[in-house]
Amino acid sequence: MFQVASHPAAFGLHPHGQYPSSSNYQSPAVKLPRNLARPPFVDISRDAILAVAPELENVPTEYIRRGLRPKANVMLAGIAALAPSHLPSALPRSHIPQSLTIPVRSTSEHPEFPTHIIALSSSTSSSNDQLRLFPVHSLVLASHCARLPRIPPSTVTGPSSTQLTLPILPMSLPSPAAFTILHQFMYYHRLDSVLKALFPLPQNFLHSLSHHTVQATLRSEGTLRQLSSYLCASASSNLQTLTSHAAHVKELWQDMAALGLYDPELWDTIDLAWEIVLGALNLAASGN
Repeated sequence: MFQVASHPAAFGLHPHGQYPSSSNYQSPAVKLPRNLARPPFVDISRDAILAVAPELENVPTEYIRRGLRPKANVMLAGIAALAPSHLPSALPRSHIPQSLTIPVRSTSEHPEFPTHIIALSSSTSSSNDQLRLFPVHSLVLASHCARLPRIPPSTVTGPSSTQLTLPILPMSLPSPAAFTILHQFMYYHRLDSVLKALFPLPQNFLHSLSHHTVQATLRSEGTLRQLSSYLCASASSNLQTLTSHAAHVKELWQDMAALGLYDPELWDTIDLAWEIVLGALNLAASGN
Protein backbone atom coordinates (compact mmCIF):
# COMPACT_ATOMS: atom_id res chain seq x y z
CA MET A 1 0.00 0.00 0.00
CA PHE A 2 1.31 3.45 -0.99
CA GLN A 3 0.48 5.07 2.36
CA VAL A 4 -0.11 8.70 3.13
CA ALA A 5 0.35 10.29 6.52
CA SER A 6 -2.29 10.47 9.22
CA HIS A 7 -5.21 12.84 8.70
CA PRO A 8 -7.57 14.76 10.99
CA ALA A 9 -10.13 12.73 12.85
CA ALA A 10 -13.63 12.66 11.41
CA PHE A 11 -16.50 14.31 13.22
CA GLY A 12 -20.18 13.48 13.11
CA LEU A 13 -22.64 15.31 10.89
CA HIS A 14 -26.37 15.05 11.51
CA PRO A 15 -29.24 17.35 10.49
CA HIS A 16 -29.97 19.14 13.78
CA GLY A 17 -28.80 22.11 15.86
CA GLN A 18 -27.53 25.69 15.70
CA TYR A 19 -24.12 27.25 16.12
CA PRO A 20 -23.10 30.41 17.97
CA SER A 21 -21.03 32.83 15.93
CA SER A 22 -17.90 32.39 18.05
CA SER A 23 -18.17 28.73 19.06
CA ASN A 24 -19.12 25.34 17.63
CA TYR A 25 -22.22 24.29 15.75
CA GLN A 26 -23.64 21.70 18.14
CA SER A 27 -26.67 19.90 19.54
CA PRO A 28 -27.19 16.49 21.17
CA ALA A 29 -26.70 14.98 17.69
CA VAL A 30 -23.91 17.07 16.20
CA LYS A 31 -20.87 19.12 17.03
CA LEU A 32 -19.09 20.88 14.22
CA PRO A 33 -15.91 22.92 14.73
CA ARG A 34 -16.31 26.65 14.19
CA ASN A 35 -13.23 26.55 11.96
CA LEU A 36 -11.42 23.81 10.07
CA ALA A 37 -7.91 23.77 11.51
CA ARG A 38 -4.99 23.95 9.12
CA PRO A 39 -2.26 21.43 9.86
CA PRO A 40 1.33 22.63 10.42
CA PHE A 41 3.02 23.54 7.15
CA VAL A 42 5.35 20.91 5.68
CA ASP A 43 7.49 21.86 2.69
CA ILE A 44 7.69 19.71 -0.41
CA SER A 45 10.57 17.25 -0.17
CA ARG A 46 13.34 17.87 -2.67
CA ASP A 47 13.95 14.12 -2.63
CA ALA A 48 10.37 13.60 -3.81
CA ILE A 49 10.93 16.00 -6.72
CA LEU A 50 14.28 14.43 -7.62
CA ALA A 51 12.70 10.97 -7.67
CA VAL A 52 10.35 11.95 -10.51
CA ALA A 53 12.23 14.82 -12.23
CA PRO A 54 15.96 14.89 -11.43
CA GLU A 55 16.47 17.61 -14.04
CA LEU A 56 14.56 20.01 -11.73
CA GLU A 57 17.00 19.61 -8.85
CA ASN A 58 17.69 23.34 -8.49
CA VAL A 59 14.23 24.66 -9.40
CA PRO A 60 12.08 25.97 -6.50
CA THR A 61 8.87 24.03 -5.98
CA GLU A 62 6.66 27.06 -6.57
CA TYR A 63 8.28 27.60 -9.98
CA ILE A 64 7.66 23.93 -10.79
CA ARG A 65 3.98 24.23 -9.93
CA ARG A 66 3.62 27.42 -11.95
CA GLY A 67 5.42 25.80 -14.87
CA LEU A 68 2.99 22.90 -14.83
CA ARG A 69 -0.13 25.08 -15.09
CA PRO A 70 0.23 25.94 -18.81
CA LYS A 71 0.67 22.20 -19.48
CA ALA A 72 -2.61 21.23 -17.79
CA ASN A 73 -4.49 20.78 -21.07
CA VAL A 74 -1.89 18.50 -22.66
CA MET A 75 -1.55 16.46 -19.47
CA LEU A 76 -5.31 15.99 -19.14
CA ALA A 77 -5.44 15.22 -22.86
CA GLY A 78 -2.95 12.45 -22.13
CA ILE A 79 -5.29 11.05 -19.49
CA ALA A 80 -8.27 11.36 -21.84
CA ALA A 81 -6.35 9.48 -24.57
CA LEU A 82 -6.36 6.29 -22.48
CA ALA A 83 -8.95 3.92 -23.92
CA PRO A 84 -11.79 3.88 -21.35
CA SER A 85 -12.73 0.29 -22.23
CA HIS A 86 -9.35 -0.83 -20.87
CA LEU A 87 -9.21 1.58 -17.92
CA PRO A 88 -11.79 0.51 -15.35
CA SER A 89 -13.08 3.16 -12.98
CA ALA A 90 -12.48 0.81 -10.04
CA LEU A 91 -10.89 -2.51 -9.13
CA PRO A 92 -11.48 -4.91 -6.21
CA ARG A 93 -9.18 -4.08 -3.32
CA SER A 94 -8.23 -7.76 -3.06
CA HIS A 95 -7.06 -7.99 -6.69
CA ILE A 96 -4.87 -5.00 -7.53
CA PRO A 97 -2.21 -5.72 -10.16
CA GLN A 98 1.19 -4.04 -10.13
CA SER A 99 0.44 -2.32 -13.44
CA LEU A 100 -2.13 -1.91 -16.19
CA THR A 101 -1.46 -1.93 -19.94
CA ILE A 102 -3.89 0.41 -21.65
CA PRO A 103 -4.34 1.15 -25.38
CA VAL A 104 -3.94 4.79 -26.39
CA ARG A 105 -6.55 6.37 -28.62
CA SER A 106 -5.28 8.36 -31.58
CA THR A 107 -5.43 12.12 -31.19
CA SER A 108 -4.52 15.12 -33.32
CA GLU A 109 -2.93 16.73 -30.26
CA HIS A 110 0.40 15.93 -28.63
CA PRO A 111 -0.69 14.79 -25.19
CA GLU A 112 1.55 14.24 -22.22
CA PHE A 113 0.63 10.84 -20.90
CA PRO A 114 0.23 10.01 -17.21
CA THR A 115 3.00 8.17 -15.40
CA HIS A 116 1.03 6.22 -12.79
CA ILE A 117 -2.44 5.09 -11.76
CA ILE A 118 -3.56 5.70 -8.19
CA ALA A 119 -5.84 2.95 -6.84
CA LEU A 120 -7.60 4.85 -4.10
CA SER A 121 -9.50 3.39 -1.18
CA SER A 122 -11.16 4.93 1.84
CA SER A 123 -9.13 4.84 5.05
CA THR A 124 -12.04 3.02 6.68
CA SER A 125 -12.95 0.64 3.86
CA SER A 126 -12.85 -3.14 4.06
CA SER A 127 -10.94 -5.60 1.89
CA ASN A 128 -14.10 -6.18 -0.18
CA ASP A 129 -14.42 -2.56 -1.29
CA GLN A 130 -13.62 -1.24 -4.74
CA LEU A 131 -10.60 1.01 -5.27
CA ARG A 132 -11.19 4.02 -7.52
CA LEU A 133 -8.57 4.54 -10.24
CA PHE A 134 -7.03 7.92 -11.09
CA PRO A 135 -4.38 8.27 -13.82
CA VAL A 136 -1.88 10.89 -12.65
CA HIS A 137 1.39 12.58 -13.53
CA SER A 138 3.97 11.94 -10.83
CA LEU A 139 5.45 15.46 -10.97
CA VAL A 140 2.01 17.00 -10.38
CA LEU A 141 1.59 14.90 -7.23
CA ALA A 142 5.16 15.34 -5.99
CA SER A 143 5.09 19.13 -6.39
CA HIS A 144 1.75 19.59 -4.60
CA CYS A 145 1.55 16.92 -1.88
CA ALA A 146 4.12 17.27 0.88
CA ARG A 147 2.98 14.24 2.88
CA LEU A 148 3.15 11.68 0.10
CA PRO A 149 5.93 9.10 0.22
CA ARG A 150 8.52 9.13 -2.54
CA ILE A 151 6.81 8.06 -5.75
CA PRO A 152 8.49 5.08 -7.45
CA PRO A 153 9.78 5.74 -10.97
CA SER A 154 7.77 4.98 -14.07
CA THR A 155 8.95 4.36 -17.61
CA VAL A 156 6.30 5.53 -20.06
CA THR A 157 6.75 5.22 -23.80
CA GLY A 158 6.48 8.18 -26.14
CA PRO A 159 3.41 9.72 -27.77
CA SER A 160 3.66 7.54 -30.87
CA SER A 161 2.98 4.40 -28.83
CA THR A 162 -0.25 2.48 -29.22
CA GLN A 163 -0.39 1.48 -25.55
CA LEU A 164 0.96 2.41 -22.15
CA THR A 165 1.91 0.28 -19.19
CA LEU A 166 1.37 2.31 -16.04
CA PRO A 167 2.36 1.19 -12.52
CA ILE A 168 -0.43 1.16 -9.94
CA LEU A 169 -0.03 2.90 -6.59
CA PRO A 170 -2.56 1.63 -4.01
CA MET A 171 -3.33 4.48 -1.62
CA SER A 172 -5.86 5.27 1.09
CA LEU A 173 -7.45 8.62 1.94
CA PRO A 174 -10.41 9.65 4.10
CA SER A 175 -12.56 10.32 1.02
CA PRO A 176 -11.80 8.97 -2.47
CA ALA A 177 -14.73 11.03 -3.77
CA ALA A 178 -13.18 14.26 -2.47
CA PHE A 179 -9.89 13.38 -4.18
CA THR A 180 -11.69 13.86 -7.50
CA ILE A 181 -11.89 17.58 -6.67
CA LEU A 182 -8.22 17.76 -5.66
CA HIS A 183 -7.14 15.82 -8.75
CA GLN A 184 -8.70 18.50 -10.96
CA PHE A 185 -7.40 21.34 -8.80
CA MET A 186 -3.78 20.17 -9.00
CA TYR A 187 -3.96 20.46 -12.78
CA TYR A 188 -6.19 23.51 -13.34
CA HIS A 189 -6.03 25.47 -10.05
CA ARG A 190 -9.60 26.68 -10.53
CA LEU A 191 -11.15 27.84 -7.25
CA ASP A 192 -14.62 28.13 -8.80
CA SER A 193 -14.53 24.44 -9.72
CA VAL A 194 -13.71 23.53 -6.12
CA LEU A 195 -16.69 25.44 -4.73
CA LYS A 196 -19.01 24.27 -7.50
CA ALA A 197 -18.16 20.65 -6.66
CA LEU A 198 -19.11 21.17 -3.01
CA PHE A 199 -22.54 22.86 -3.19
CA PRO A 200 -24.64 25.31 -5.26
CA LEU A 201 -23.61 28.96 -5.39
CA PRO A 202 -24.64 31.87 -7.67
CA GLN A 203 -23.02 31.71 -11.09
CA ASN A 204 -22.17 35.42 -11.04
CA PHE A 205 -20.12 34.82 -7.88
CA LEU A 206 -18.34 31.76 -9.27
CA HIS A 207 -17.54 33.40 -12.61
CA SER A 208 -13.79 34.07 -12.81
CA LEU A 209 -13.44 33.54 -9.06
CA SER A 210 -10.01 34.69 -7.90
CA HIS A 211 -8.08 34.30 -4.67
CA HIS A 212 -8.58 38.02 -4.06
CA THR A 213 -12.36 37.56 -4.30
CA VAL A 214 -12.23 34.63 -1.88
CA GLN A 215 -10.25 36.69 0.66
CA ALA A 216 -12.51 39.74 0.26
CA THR A 217 -15.61 37.58 0.73
CA LEU A 218 -14.21 36.11 3.94
CA ARG A 219 -13.94 39.67 5.29
CA SER A 220 -17.46 40.69 4.23
CA GLU A 221 -20.24 39.67 6.63
CA GLY A 222 -22.86 40.92 4.18
CA THR A 223 -21.59 38.86 1.25
CA LEU A 224 -21.18 35.79 3.45
CA ARG A 225 -24.78 36.11 4.60
CA GLN A 226 -26.01 36.49 1.00
CA LEU A 227 -24.15 33.33 -0.05
CA SER A 228 -25.38 31.42 3.00
CA SER A 229 -28.94 32.56 2.25
CA TYR A 230 -28.59 31.35 -1.34
CA LEU A 231 -27.34 27.95 -0.18
CA CYS A 232 -30.06 27.68 2.46
CA ALA A 233 -32.73 28.51 -0.14
CA SER A 234 -31.27 26.05 -2.68
CA ALA A 235 -31.63 23.34 -0.03
CA SER A 236 -35.15 24.52 0.86
CA SER A 237 -33.82 25.03 4.41
CA ASN A 238 -33.47 21.25 4.73
CA LEU A 239 -30.97 20.55 7.52
CA GLN A 240 -30.17 17.08 6.21
CA THR A 241 -29.20 18.48 2.81
CA LEU A 242 -27.10 21.22 4.41
CA THR A 243 -25.28 18.81 6.71
CA SER A 244 -24.53 16.70 3.64
CA HIS A 245 -22.90 19.79 2.09
CA ALA A 246 -20.93 20.29 5.31
CA ALA A 247 -19.78 16.67 5.12
CA HIS A 248 -18.42 17.27 1.61
CA VAL A 249 -16.35 20.21 2.84
CA LYS A 250 -15.10 18.19 5.82
CA GLU A 251 -14.03 15.30 3.59
CA LEU A 252 -12.13 17.62 1.27
CA TRP A 253 -10.41 19.20 4.30
CA GLN A 254 -9.36 15.76 5.56
CA ASP A 255 -7.92 14.72 2.19
CA MET A 256 -5.98 17.99 1.88
CA ALA A 257 -4.44 17.51 5.31
CA ALA A 258 -3.64 13.86 4.64
CA LEU A 259 -1.88 14.68 1.36
CA GLY A 260 -0.11 17.76 2.69
CA LEU A 261 -1.66 19.95 0.01
CA TYR A 262 -0.77 23.36 1.45
CA ASP A 263 -1.84 25.68 -1.36
CA PRO A 264 -2.94 28.94 0.40
CA GLU A 265 -5.55 29.71 -2.25
CA LEU A 266 -7.16 26.30 -1.78
CA TRP A 267 -7.14 26.55 2.02
CA ASP A 268 -8.77 29.98 1.89
CA THR A 269 -11.41 28.55 -0.42
CA ILE A 270 -12.12 25.74 2.05
CA ASP A 271 -12.43 28.34 4.81
CA LEU A 272 -14.95 30.20 2.66
CA ALA A 273 -16.94 27.05 1.95
CA TRP A 274 -17.09 26.26 5.66
CA GLU A 275 -18.26 29.79 6.53
CA ILE A 276 -21.00 29.60 3.91
CA VAL A 277 -22.32 26.18 4.91
CA LEU A 278 -22.26 26.97 8.64
CA GLY A 279 -24.13 30.19 7.91
CA ALA A 280 -26.71 28.27 5.90
CA LEU A 281 -27.15 25.75 8.73
CA ASN A 282 -27.63 28.60 11.19
CA LEU A 283 -30.26 30.23 8.98
CA ALA A 284 -32.12 26.95 8.47
CA ALA A 285 -32.07 26.10 12.17
CA SER A 286 -33.32 29.54 13.16
CA GLY A 287 -36.07 29.52 10.55
CA ASN A 288 -34.77 32.65 8.74
